[in-house]
Amino acid sequence: MMRSYATVAAKAPSRLRTRGKTPLGLDHFIQRQRALALWRDILRGTAGIPDTVTRSDMRDFARREFLQHRDVTDLGHIRYLISYGKTQFDSMKSSLINSGVLT
Repeated sequence: MMRSYATVAAKAPSRLRTRGKTPLGLDHFIQRQRALALWRDILRGTAGIPDTVTRSDMRDFARREFLQHRDVTDLGHIRYLISYGKTQFDSMKSSLINSGVLT
């Protein structure tokens, strides 16, 4: 004999799903953390620039790049963008050191 229940408890939707979003997978979560770490490195690296205009320009450029690629979901493309961003930041940082702007 099989039991039948009068009610079945329905699982409430998550807060993300109620806002129309889906939870991040582990790979996306890790890449998000790497992107945030790159952003923090850029902010720390530009904090040492004494000229406020140059500092502001560098941060604005980085902000525009992050915003331009904000909706990328392909993991391979995200990895490429993070790697390219690190390379670009390192070359910018070394050119500022060579020019004497950054110590």
